Amino acid sequence: MARYRLVPERSKIWAEARSSLHPINVETAGLEGVVEMTIVDGHIDANAPVSGSVELDADLLKTGNGLYDRELANKLEMRKYPRVRGRVISVKALEVGATYRVQGELSLRGQTGAVQGDVRMRMIDTTTVEFQGEQTIDIRNFGLEPPRFLMLKVYPEVKLRGLVIAQLEH
Repeated sequence: MARYRLVPERSKIWAEARSSLHPINVETAGLEGVVEMTIVDGHIDANAPVSGSVELDADLLKTGNGLYDRELANKLEMRKYPRVRGRVISVKALEVGATYRVQGELSLRGQTGAVQGDVRMRMIDTTTVEFQGEQTIDIRNFGLEPPRFLMLKVYPEVKLRGLVIAQLEH
């Protein structure tokens, strides 16, 4: 099994929440973590153990709008819970080439919930791997109620997209 370390400056996450007026977007780099897996012929050996963890400083989650950013910091209780964490529990190869069903856990604001999504993987070179995937989560599953600002209603479903670049540790 090989250990791959995420490259924070190249690994990004995007989040899009919908509101009654317009979308609310977050984009940030800074994902940290590791993936341990066996790669054979450019594909994950799903019969071998696979594990992984990812973390992000919660204060990197910014919309660019001061009002939204303050509300986000309050809702996520960023001072009390400064990190967002994810953990891979299982990986299953799908019949569609280099696509995998990943089951894991997401810890947000001190609450952990199950997440599942399809992730595409490709080898950039012999020591660098790229993962891309997306999933929609309901923030109420993490004890969060969607914020309301005067006439603006934010819906509880948030679409998450991720791009992870990881390099083989020597």
